[in-house]
Amino acid sequence: MEQATITIKGMTCEHCKSAVRTALLELDGVSAVEVHLDEGHADVTFDANKVPTSKLKEAVEEQGYDVG
Repeated sequence: MEQATITIKGMTCEHCKSAVRTALLELDGVSAVEVHLDEGHADVTFDANKVPTSKLKEAVEEQGYDVG
C-alpha cells in the first residue's frame, strides 16, 4: 500500500469533504481516505497496482474541484 497527499482547491464545506471522500473510496484499490477541509488536501492510502495516482486526481476533478 502507498500513501499520497492530494492538494484540492475549491472545497468549502462538509458536503465538499464528503463528496471527495466518497469519490476516492469508490475507486478499486483505495483503502482509506482522510480529507482535511481546512488544509485543502486529502491523504489517500491505495494499492498502486490497482489504481494509479492519476486516477485519484481524476476522481477529485470529476467532483468539480481543482487538484493542485
